[in-house]
Amino acid sequence: MNRRKFLTQSALASAATLIPGFLKGFPGLNLSSSSEEKVLIVIQLSGGNDGLNTVIPFRDDLYYSLRPGISLPEKDIIKIADSSGFNPVLKDMERLFKEGEMCILNNVGYPNPDRSHFRAMDIWQTGSESNEYLKTGWIGRYLDAKCDGCALPHTAVEVDDSLSLALKGNTVNGFAVSHPEKMNKALSGTLIGQLADVDHHHLEQEQVSYLYKVLSEAKQSVNYLYNKSRIYKAKTTFPDTAFGKDLKLISELISSGGETKVYYVSLSGFDTHNNQKNQQERLLKIYSEGMGALAAELKVSGKWNNTLIMTFSEFGRRVEQNASGGTDHGKANCVFLNGGALNKPGMYNEMSSLSMLDQGDLQYTIDFRNIYATLLEKWLKADASTILNKRFDLLKI
Repeated sequence: MNRRKFLTQSALASAATLIPGFLKGFPGLNLSSSSEEKVLIVIQLSGGNDGLNTVIPFRDDLYYSLRPGISLPEKDIIKIADSSGFNPVLKDMERLFKEGEMCILNNVGYPNPDRSHFRAMDIWQTGSESNEYLKTGWIGRYLDAKCDGCALPHTAVEVDDSLSLALKGNTVNGFAVSHPEKMNKALSGTLIGQLADVDHHHLEQEQVSYLYKVLSEAKQSVNYLYNKSRIYKAKTTFPDTAFGKDLKLISELISSGGETKVYYVSLSGFDTHNNQKNQQERLLKIYSEGMGALAAELKVSGKWNNTLIMTFSEFGRRVEQNASGGTDHGKANCVFLNGGALNKPGMYNEMSSLSMLDQGDLQYTIDFRNIYATLLEKWLKADASTILNKRFDLLKI
């Protein structure tokens, strides 16, 4: 190794150790301007939310006989249809449902699930078959597909400190940010910030040039999101929860006229093997109140009709409760769509009968990739077949 190569590789190694975690996995994008587009928000209920105690088939006697300790009394259930209703803590979701701003898709799943959290989350985030292992996510491949304006670093933003597989593409990644102000401060006037300002175009060593390019584009993205977050402040009071604060940030970025097309945020803790009832209701209440505030705020700012929200969980729970007052990993689950421009609000399809189970689990009747294809084609105006590597029928949502 000659002296020049040694110095460049040393510089690369030294700089790499200084990169904050949120900058890693950021392959490089170019800034450009773009007009306002429709926005998709993806909410992940991590852990496997129990769909049967979320949207409840209270007319089905098997619901009560299979769940003697965790079923909800009919008198407490919020009725939304002749035979189904919401968990009583979902009051804000009830309002959205009754105002025609919610669509419930029941029995959503995919062939041959194995009830593993990690595998199920990979499948949902990549859009793969159950026997297929992909290293890119469906939103990341949407960015790869060079949709209009997707060259921007912040086209897809996850409100978190790390980036989910769903937002990782082959050549383009989304961007993870939880506190734009703190990130902007971390880059301003620091060594990392100074490195990001280096003109990398004339550097001869490819890896060093690439590293500086990553830093530069990440800094631009952080600056952009920080500045956007300062333009508009929410008029609505959001719940004082971490999830509520995440949704407040998203609402402010959308209302500021930001160019981000996809937001991704998670609410964790739904793996309710023990004492499920209180734990799930606490989380569903956090979810419902956050959604209520988000919808109210986007209506105030006039962005509600341009926003579509999809809520999913990696699987549902088994129909029969376990001996610990909880439920174990199951298969099919419900998916929620919310927004001001739904073509078919209400119950999209009937819930599966509890008398016709698949090894103790709900049978799936909608492949989740039909939902992805519909969102990509109809909302984001992208070629779903290219992104999902297969043609899936679109839903009449």
